[in-house]
Amino acid sequence: MKILIIEDESLAAEKLQLLVKQYDPSIEILGCLESVEETVEWLNKKTHPDLLLMDIHLSDGHSFDILKKTKLQKPIIFTTAYDNYAIDAFQHLSIDYLLKPISEVAIAKALNKYKSLSSSFMPQDYSHLLESFKDGFAASSYKSRFLAKVGQRMFFIQENEVAYFAADNKIVFLIDREGNRFVINYTIEKLELMLNPKHFFRLNRKFIVHADMIEQVKPYHNNRLKVLLKGINTTEDIIISREKISDFKSWAES
Repeated sequence: MKILIIEDESLAAEKLQLLVKQYDPSIEILGCLESVEETVEWLNKKTHPDLLLMDIHLSDGHSFDILKKTKLQKPIIFTTAYDNYAIDAFQHLSIDYLLKPISEVAIAKALNKYKSLSSSFMPQDYSHLLESFKDGFAASSYKSRFLAKVGQRMFFIQENEVAYFAADNKIVFLIDREGNRFVINYTIEKLELMLNPKHFFRLNRKFIVHADMIEQVKPYHNNRLKVLLKGINTTEDIIISREKISDFKSWAES
């Protein structure tokens, strides 16, 4: 296995090299690069490694900028001191997302995941391997259970029990498939990042709906669309805003 490390902190880079060699001395580390510019130049000139260990915050920008400027199609283990880039990382071929300080156990689990998935595919099936990485990462990244409240009582609501989320002033409600309403401690904006986009879509500034609950979509005034849900009568019309219609149609057909 050949690995390229992108890390702008020298001590962190040295620690990563040590952890990788402790895991498997036969792994070849092709280099340790410190910046977006240096990494882009390296990837555009040389054969790409099997795997990259990539810090998100670099001296001259985010590592996501590297992916915009190269044709990299290799899996990445992201390393960072911040936990708010996980969804972005998933969109960029990530197989794992390790928070600093990185431990021997964490790097071993990430490399084991890479080896396990890699062994299931022949080299020519690499595109399918990347999809498996994405699916595995997505399964662990998106929220699957919610702690919801009614008065002083609290309930666990599973993702597949949710009909939709609705914001009312500063309060956000989870409505289950039986029409029960629960208060949850998340904003609509936060929920949009936490939910699996294969299952949920944000229709407007107030509503996020589960795909399984959409019974019908019909025209509404001012070139908008109205959503009717299965088995639930809502007190307020659920409308797809004009700027969301194109994205909604693409999502519905995906």
